[in-house]
Amino acid sequence: MEAEVRYVYPDQVRLPLAFDPARLRADLAALAPEAWTPHFVPQNHSGEWDVMPLRAPVGANHPISMIAAHPDARDFVDAPPLYRAPYLRAVLAQFDCVLRSVRLMRLGPRSCIREHRDLDLCAEDGLARLHLPIVTNPQVRFEVNRRPVVMSPGEVWYLRLSDPHLVDNAGDTARIHLVIDAEMSPWLAAQLGGKG
Repeated sequence: MEAEVRYVYPDQVRLPLAFDPARLRADLAALAPEAWTPHFVPQNHSGEWDVMPLRAPVGANHPISMIAAHPDARDFVDAPPLYRAPYLRAVLAQFDCVLRSVRLMRLGPRSCIREHRDLDLCAEDGLARLHLPIVTNPQVRFEVNRRPVVMSPGEVWYLRLSDPHLVDNAGDTARIHLVIDAEMSPWLAAQLGGKG
């Protein structure tokens, strides 16, 4: 019999942080288009889903190893695209916690990420995934536990992605998020409404 999981944090929390959408888009525009890599798990999506690493494991130099860190990886460094994005660097400096993998994730028009779970992404287990929308459109639907998460550019959201989640972009433009995998810290716990 499985033990009942007791969660401290809700499955979706908007953090009390906000960043300038225009400056986020300006940094995005400065990044080289060839730095995008197609997502490597084709069974989880249909259409276009690309990733650009901004922080990667020490020593990783293949695009796949830069965007999908081994679960045991603990040492991360800034990847070359981040050096061309001063506002994104300033945004990341606001997080008083250890940042592991950080990447831009782009879901193309009329593309979807099928429902799945990322079993290691749960704040209670020490690793929180944070989403910061940069570009979106009204036709994007993001669900966690079959409940919608409505996110606007510049906002920061914690999503418990060890639970079932999906994304559908029925719009005519791409959806691009800054996605941060952060180790829990007293500061981050406080941002999520916990005691730390």
